[in-house]
Amino acid sequence: METNGYDKGIEVLQRMVSEETLNATVKRMEKFSPDMAKLIVEFPYGSLYARPGLDLKQRSLLTIAAMIASGAASQLDFHIKGALNVGLTPNEIVEAVMHCVSYAGFPKTLDAMFVVMKVFEEQGITYEEE
Repeated sequence: METNGYDKGIEVLQRMVSEETLNATVKRMEKFSPDMAKLIVEFPYGSLYARPGLDLKQRSLLTIAAMIASGAASQLDFHIKGALNVGLTPNEIVEAVMHCVSYAGFPKTLDAMFVVMKVFEEQGITYEEE
């Protein structure tokens, strides 16, 4: 199961999310479907996130926007946690979500903002608009 792309992907993920978050997603998927776990590590993280040209903060912003636009709010908590871990501020995250309202629409953006609120609450982050 281990490949160079998989190893690279795990290295990137370890820089982005806690071991607990990694275990709750990738390791949990490995138990159910090793092939799917390999795909979700190798392709986005081993191939795309590991590329030069954009840093992890920039990639996190892009991922958050793409997930909002596609309506993938159920996966967003993982990426909000990762964005915080790579150095995005709570304000940058909220602003990125708010920016999506005119492109993704209010329902998707509100779903995303509720995920942000949940993650901030879980992490003890107090957010105040600047």
